Amino acid sequence: MQQKIRKPAVAGMFYPGQKETLQREVAMYLENSKQEEIVTRVYGLVSPHAGYMYSGGVAARAYRQLMDRDIDTVVVISPSHRIYFEEVSVYDGDAYETPIGMIPTDKDLARKIADTHPNLILSGMGHDIEEHALEVQLPFLQHVLDQFKLVPIVMGDQKSENVIALADALSKNLRNRKAVIVASSDLSHYHSSDKAVLLDQVVVEDLNNFDDIKLEQDLQNGVCEMCGGGPVLSTMKACKALGARKSKVLLYRNSGDVTGDRSQVVGYLAAMFYA
Repeated sequence: MQQKIRKPAVAGMFYPGQKETLQREVAMYLENSKQEEIVTRVYGLVSPHAGYMYSGGVAARAYRQLMDRDIDTVVVISPSHRIYFEEVSVYDGDAYETPIGMIPTDKDLARKIADTHPNLILSGMGHDIEEHALEVQLPFLQHVLDQFKLVPIVMGDQKSENVIALADALSKNLRNRKAVIVASSDLSHYHSSDKAVLLDQVVVEDLNNFDDIKLEQDLQNGVCEMCGGGPVLSTMKACKALGARKSKVLLYRNSGDVTGDRSQVVGYLAAMFYA
């Protein structure tokens, strides 16, 4: 039987397409990031998904927290940028590929997650097109973890019902596993840097307070913006249920900090949910 493999769609655009160049760049970002001390266990991360030149340094701060940890399963949740669909799509294929190599999926776990709720479907929908938000996380994971299996999830609709269903499925099926959940999200888009900082600080505060209820309200009321609000809320709720007691924003930047153009920026942060 032929394997279903999700080939890299944005290599050479969002990040280097050559294996050696990509490995060097990821290693450099990680070397310039610090690891938090006195952390017993990391349950989840928030990482941005822009091109590495813009947000690679922020993403690295999140992934640095996984180095030297015993993790064999990673769930990555991303929003869908290219197509709209009502459900949450848990990838039904055998592997995701990057220039660094192949990452096998945990097909058994994917099926169990999808079986938990009708809104969660086992599907290639949202995965088989040029969706960058999930893919750009993978080279960092390949660098910081030895061997792991992946459960790639794309949220077509980030409505509250889907957030609750996904969080519930993850908390039920990841218990007693050496797993981590990664939420892929950028923050506000295309405001001036001053406006972006005001909007993004609301997210920073809600995350530091580990307050998913207030973050959901703030997103609904438009006092902050996240393109991956659903993935972040699902991750927060699942991590709380699994035993995370603390949340910390590790780094905040916006694209103006890199380009120098502060007229229209995109916000990025790295965060972790831990014990």
